[in-house]
Amino acid sequence: MAKKTKKVVRRAWTKADVKQMKTMAKAKTGVTKIAKSLKRTPGATTAMAAKLGVSLSTRA
Repeated sequence: MAKKTKKVVRRAWTKADVKQMKTMAKAKTGVTKIAKSLKRTPGATTAMAAKLGVSLSTRA
């Protein structure tokens, strides 16, 4: 029996998503918390931050 694969659903990044990510990144929130609040994967969040030039470093 073939293994069922989960269908990948790609959602476009809205301006609100980007704004929330930037404010949380500025507050030094971790990538996993940002990703959970946006309902996205940490990889997708990191990739979009890199594309926009936003640092997700939690260091002071």
